[in-house]
Amino acid sequence: MKFTEEHEWLRPEGDIVVVGITEHATEQLGDLVFVELPEVGSTVAKDDEIVVIESVKAASDICAPIDGEIVEINETLVDNPALANEDPLGDGWFFKIRPADASQMDGYMDEAAYKAMIE
Repeated sequence: MKFTEEHEWLRPEGDIVVVGITEHATEQLGDLVFVELPEVGSTVAKDDEIVVIESVKAASDICAPIDGEIVEINETLVDNPALANEDPLGDGWFFKIRPADASQMDGYMDEAAYKAMIE
């Protein structure tokens, strides 16, 4: 897995990358109450704002961590946003993207570097 400074995680699964937010992010946001996900089939560019989340504390945007095509979204999260709080690194994923250039992930942190950043 790779981690961004914006508290997103990226997990490669074959030629697809699964993206979500970290446990640290969910702790900072508090309970999520609303999630708006990108459309399947849409092409996104790195740093495009593509997800809107609202929590009991704040509203926030999540930017695309890499260029690519959205191939799947987590429909369960739309109906149950709290799933991101309950299982942020598992069932609480946000979307799956087919990278246009997988090497874009090389610049992100590994788990040890991410843990050091949030301490």
